[in-house]
Amino acid sequence: MSAGTLPSFDPRDPLGLDDLLDPEDLAVRDTMRQWAADRVLPHIADWYERGEVPGIRELARELGSLGALGMSLTGYGCAGASPIQYGLACLELEAADSGIRSLMSVQGSLSMYAIHRFGSEEQKERWLPRMASGEVIGCFGLTEPDHGSDPAGMRTYAKRDGSDWVLTGRKMWITNGSVAGVAVVWARTDEGIRGFVVPTDTPGFSAPDIKHKWSLRASVTSELVLDEVRLPADAVLPEVTGLRGPLSCLSHARYGIIWGSMGAARSAFESALDYAREREQFGRPIGGFQLTQAKLADMALELHKGVLLAHHLGRRLAAGRLRPEQVSFGKLNNVREAIEICRTARTILGANGISLEYPVMRHATNLESVLTYEGTVEMHQLVLGKALTGIDAFR
Repeated sequence: MSAGTLPSFDPRDPLGLDDLLDPEDLAVRDTMRQWAADRVLPHIADWYERGEVPGIRELARELGSLGALGMSLTGYGCAGASPIQYGLACLELEAADSGIRSLMSVQGSLSMYAIHRFGSEEQKERWLPRMASGEVIGCFGLTEPDHGSDPAGMRTYAKRDGSDWVLTGRKMWITNGSVAGVAVVWARTDEGIRGFVVPTDTPGFSAPDIKHKWSLRASVTSELVLDEVRLPADAVLPEVTGLRGPLSCLSHARYGIIWGSMGAARSAFESALDYAREREQFGRPIGGFQLTQAKLADMALELHKGVLLAHHLGRRLAAGRLRPEQVSFGKLNNVREAIEICRTARTILGANGISLEYPVMRHATNLESVLTYEGTVEMHQLVLGKALTGIDAFR
């Protein structure tokens, strides 16, 4: 190919990664990007500052109408999208805000995924179509006040009482909790850890909101309180016993984080790039100074390497070859690099970097939550360490 026929260099796609996308992929990406631009970006700074998302149920229904809820699942009103398309949706939503991506991820990759993979046909028919449309919001109860990285130590307990189950316990840091119509709750039983599909209007169930957050402020975060919640025998997820159930759900959700974190990073990078071209000091744009260009080059490297990694893992998932260790690889790398990109972008913006008029500090603080939820840095390091050495260092 002669130099005259080379495509022009795109500062926002320096590796030409759009070439990896087919027309259906591009349609999904562009639809989600436009929805976020219309429905989230004009309001997100205000929502973040207020610490609430007015009309969150309406947003869920709109995401449902776009096919974004449970979009990688098939049947029951779900879109049956490819892993790449699901990843692109996560990226575009998190480029708007991590809290909005969390709304979609917890709905589809945790609560809907658990019912779709481990539920009975009756449970699937009852819940999944309404969750796919956004009519019903779901939440996922695994983490407890005293047990995060060690879910095997959970204290929430389900005992049999005749043909019923009675659940007692607490769950913490639960996205969507107080707006959910159904909760997938994991509990110890005499036969091992089991999952339960809990309608949130069941007596004894409550979900008080967690206040005073400095991260994921545009997201509903709750505690789940289960005070002798009585459920019928068919509330239990029949197809799984043990930690394999919740951990497989988490692996599916972590895949979305690998993409989503790059959306937050892209937003911060593009904000810094635009600012560097326009902000003048010493008589010229700061983008003309060597140190600023070095920062922008390093940010672009890590951003687009992260997106390329997400593409690779998405193709492995589509082929049925994605291992949990590889998900840990992606989650650990991409979230860590996304935070560093946000911090570097903040230095380019100077004092403006802390203002909600720009997205950088909001993304940086959100990513502090993304860094530790669904597996802390240390847990993913130990997963990879065990895979590399063959030695289990967890205990």
